[in-house]
Amino acid sequence: MDLRRLALAVAVLDDVDIVPTDDGVLLSGDVPVEVTWLELRRALSGADPESDLGRHRVGAFLRGRRIVARTHPDHLRELARPVGLPVDHPLHPGLDWIRLRVLGGALDVGLGFVAAESDPDEVVVVPQSALDAAGIDPAPWWPEALAYLERMGAVAAERLRDGSTLRPIGDCDVVTLLASRTLREALAAQDGTGLRAAAVPMRRRGWLDLTRIDPAFTAAAAAATPAGERGFPRPVLLTADEVSLAPEGGRPAEIVLRDDAVGTPHLRAVLYR
Repeated sequence: MDLRRLALAVAVLDDVDIVPTDDGVLLSGDVPVEVTWLELRRALSGADPESDLGRHRVGAFLRGRRIVARTHPDHLRELARPVGLPVDHPLHPGLDWIRLRVLGGALDVGLGFVAAESDPDEVVVVPQSALDAAGIDPAPWWPEALAYLERMGAVAAERLRDGSTLRPIGDCDVVTLLASRTLREALAAQDGTGLRAAAVPMRRRGWLDLTRIDPAFTAAAAAATPAGERGFPRPVLLTADEVSLAPEGGRPAEIVLRDDAVGTPHLRAVLYR
């Protein structure tokens, strides 16, 4: 009963066309796909079927099965792109999806597929289990995806010479770009210390000049961003080799509220009023 409720939630909230059957669900479309209740249970990977995390995992699995079923493997290879996700992100499909673990324990990278659904700009994360069900091994596709990541990282590094805001480049969002060693080397070398801090509370934006950002901004912006588009809940520390989360603790909101109100805002610049 819990899996039936979960399937209904995925159909309504994630816009996945399914028809429940006695043995599972039928993914409708040009190429119908039968998915058993056992497959859905495995797609949960231990998550509570009543939780948002469980819905995200099952929704990603069903979308992946649909994409793989209707796309020829040769074309699927052309659509393959690198995707970076925080290790605890709700879209993270699990250990078998990971192709690169960036040192620092904060960022994992695997494969997604661009323009695989209705949005031509969306890179859809497909769990490895959805590819396994179709007998597809994406391992040979990874070197090309990694080379693409480094090319986009080089473009991002060039564009940052006169700015401090990270934006998506090509089919790589900001979180994915942080997995590029080319970009990290450029960022870490800018001030001569070999270390750089960044606020990346959402997958499509990041900020490097933290002296101009309130301490509470990263946590507040991450909390206000939809779960699927969320980045890191705290600032990240970057070196050429690592991406790591700043330690938990402190009271950034209290620090901001302790500041006196600006009585003459026209005499000195403030970020927020």
